[in-house]
Amino acid sequence: MTDDADAAGRRLRLDISPLRTSPDFRRLFAAGVVTYLGAMFTFVAIPLQAQQLTGSFLVVGALGLVEVVPLIVFGLWGGALADHVDRRVMILSTEAASGVCALLLLANALLDEPHVWVLFVVGALFAVTDSLQRPSLEALVPQTVEHSKLAGAAALMSLRWSVGFIIGTSIAGLLASYLGVAVAYAVDAASYILSFLILLGLRSRGRVSSEDGVPGFSAIAEGVRYAWGRKDLLGTYAVDTLAMVLAFPWAVFPFVAESFDAPWALGLLYAASSVGATIASLTSGWTSRVRRHGRAIVVAASAYGLAIAGFGLSPTLWMALLFLVVAGATDMVSGLFRTLVWNQSIPDELRGRLAGIELLSYAVGPQLGNARVSLGAQWRGLGASIAFGGFACAAGIAALAFALPTMWRYDVSTSPEVEEVRRQRALDAARDDV
Repeated sequence: MTDDADAAGRRLRLDISPLRTSPDFRRLFAAGVVTYLGAMFTFVAIPLQAQQLTGSFLVVGALGLVEVVPLIVFGLWGGALADHVDRRVMILSTEAASGVCALLLLANALLDEPHVWVLFVVGALFAVTDSLQRPSLEALVPQTVEHSKLAGAAALMSLRWSVGFIIGTSIAGLLASYLGVAVAYAVDAASYILSFLILLGLRSRGRVSSEDGVPGFSAIAEGVRYAWGRKDLLGTYAVDTLAMVLAFPWAVFPFVAESFDAPWALGLLYAASSVGATIASLTSGWTSRVRRHGRAIVVAASAYGLAIAGFGLSPTLWMALLFLVVAGATDMVSGLFRTLVWNQSIPDELRGRLAGIELLSYAVGPQLGNARVSLGAQWRGLGASIAFGGFACAAGIAALAFALPTMWRYDVSTSPEVEEVRRQRALDAARDDV
């Protein structure tokens, strides 16, 4: 009986072998923890400062809207650059630029009368640097670990986000509320300095493309055509976008805390979903044995929508927090399987451009979602806006599964794209050994 329990525990346990075997993956992981931890201070501080300066749902929601265009334009171009330039150089330069953005927010917060417009401008600049960096980061991860360890790498990279979110938002909510948003911005700026020093140790792998010059629209269009031609892949982007647009209530958390007469709980609201995500990551060993990734994505994303609906309808703070924990766990499961589809089946020469498209799904979606829930709260009430979005998300995911049957049927054991990527990476590894 004990042996069976030990075996079950090993099957559930997080695979940390990528950290043991790859120095570059360790650097990406460590820098990601530091950066994300610091970024959460700004993530909490910007909407809180906007609420303090204006008290307006509309202003808080509009903060997300100004990031949409930069995310779309620079996300797609950043993906093309990731397939064209040295990814290490791109990561380092954008990390430094993000640090400058944090310093601008700090300078504004230290003014006697901070300007609201600075929050919009710097928010857009953050979107530019993030859009240029993320495709290179996402494209570099599969190059740092063996193909067989991609499930563990995906879980570890997700874990750094959830842990950073828990710690960052929990501390930032208290720190920004009681010591002021300037302190939160200062912490974020310091985190960029540390993460830059960690990333300096990354090994350069050169350029994926042999073409000279700056990539243009044709390079972006090639990635879009590839995604459009694979409806299973397209479905993963659509699922994530739909879930975030309809069921992402983070922008109204300051108002939710206020509605429960619990301003001290702001950090807990931000952190609760990441508690669920961390639990899902730490018990993610089972994901490497699942073959039908499409079905797993659909089921988990639908459950996420229902959990957000429950959050919106919760009569007490503690019930609301519980639903957010469930939402975080189900969203993490959906995200792990989406990442596996991306990392296991997209060829390296297109990985940056497809990472740029991924960025649109998981970065633009939340910005639109923040605007949707804020506008809905202004017109229909806070709880109703959140709950409506959650139910609409679950229904929309089911409709997507019906409209894109190849996504629902996606099976990693029979996918020809997965087999081709596995073969190519084996050849690359053999060449590196020589």
